[in-house]
Amino acid sequence: MPLYHYKALNPRGELLDGQMEAASNAEVVARLQEQGHLPVEAKLASEASGASVWKGLFKTRPFAGARLVQFTQQLATLLGAGQPLDRALTILLELPEDELARRTIGDVRDAVRGGSSLSSALERQHGTFSRLYVNMVRAGEAGGSLHETLARLADYMERTRALQGRVINALIYPAILLVMVGLSLLFLLGYVVPQFAAMYESLDAQLPLFTQIVLGVGLFVRDWWIVLLVVPALALWWFDRKRRDPVFREAFDAWLLQRRFAGALVAKVETARLARTLGTLVRNGVPLMAALGIGRNVLGNRVLAADVAAAAEEVKNGVALSTALGRGKRFPRLALQMIQVGEESGTLDTMLVKTAETFEQETALALDRMLAAMVPLVTVVLATVVGMVVLAVLTPLYDLTNAIG
Repeated sequence: MPLYHYKALNPRGELLDGQMEAASNAEVVARLQEQGHLPVEAKLASEASGASVWKGLFKTRPFAGARLVQFTQQLATLLGAGQPLDRALTILLELPEDELARRTIGDVRDAVRGGSSLSSALERQHGTFSRLYVNMVRAGEAGGSLHETLARLADYMERTRALQGRVINALIYPAILLVMVGLSLLFLLGYVVPQFAAMYESLDAQLPLFTQIVLGVGLFVRDWWIVLLVVPALALWWFDRKRRDPVFREAFDAWLLQRRFAGALVAKVETARLARTLGTLVRNGVPLMAALGIGRNVLGNRVLAADVAAAAEEVKNGVALSTALGRGKRFPRLALQMIQVGEESGTLDTMLVKTAETFEQETALALDRMLAAMVPLVTVVLATVVGMVVLAVLTPLYDLTNAIG
């Protein structure tokens, strides 16, 4: 289902700004009214303005990342120790220092005291708890093992965060290195080289063609350095705007998957994410069709998400999951074979989890190799460029010195 962005007023008069999956705009409005809120605005998330998107990046969330994992682990521990849900939420209400987090837990506790299930209470928190989170809790309630489900959910989130953190950490260092290399070259070409250009001009020296080219580049950088900084920034801004266009995003994701190294890495990361999501959901009693719907939404690559959506339709008609996922020929063959083994042996959930572990390890290995290769490569390129610039600038000076001597 499409994702809608909404604004509404709660009974206390506070403005709620969140997201909700629904079949239509009218369903968003109806669900908000059922929860006692006054809808102000509801539209597709893809239609949100750039300002709203950037605002969302900096919006304070009561639960995210480590805090959500900690809350889930603590709630699982209290329920496992025999504490009633109402009492467990009351205890957790005193732990966060953030007022917004305490208010969220308080709203959940009040809803539970009013007779709502925990999953329903979480679903009313305006996008704070993901669809996957709510469905896992609902499955745990139906199976009578809520504390075990919460413990598995906390483990799932911790492993997902670890994988995301590994990918981000692997990209941060090369990004910083490339930025520093670019700034160093700008300084060398824009400040140091023009000093030699002025000196050679005063000496009226005959310069080699390569030296003339380097000096010309240096003078251009000195005079137009602001353009060299603004153009990449504008390009990034344009790309950020375009990637919110579904057609452009799908075309870019398809192009990315076709790249030799990047495509394989993206496929491994997304396969690990999908397999762990499906394995965790199926293991906790969520039907496979519902799990596929949730799993599709956790994928960042639109093309692979479309493959999962198409696979879900085939699974609905009785086709095996491994066969359906293999239609698009984008998921790794090893993953499909492992899923097929799980289907044939009746241990699909276990094999999905093992598939996730396998591809998480392969992702970690690929990232380590990328770092090991990229750092020396960037260093060699930088040293080569700097060496060529130095030779181009100093060679005429050396020749002039020899001629004078």
